[in-house]
Amino acid sequence: MEEKIKKLSGANMDIDLTSDGKVDWKQSACPWNKKDGSNKHKCAVKDTSICEYFCGIEYLDTVICCFPNANSNKYEETINK
Repeated sequence: MEEKIKKLSGANMDIDLTSDGKVDWKQSACPWNKKDGSNKHKCAVKDTSICEYFCGIEYLDTVICCFPNANSNKYEETINK
């Protein structure tokens, strides 16, 4: 059977939860920004970085976040290199 979904690495994207209600859809707040009382933390910034708590995206547009716990996938990748 042919696999219909592929996992492709190396995407260059912007992902954040920082619109301050300026979008027409329901949007959760970043828990790290809520704790800090800021709006500076972003999940992924094109050409720059990925948040240490970012764990991925679930279909269709749900951010998977592990704040305030360490991202175990990121940790495993680091120790296996």
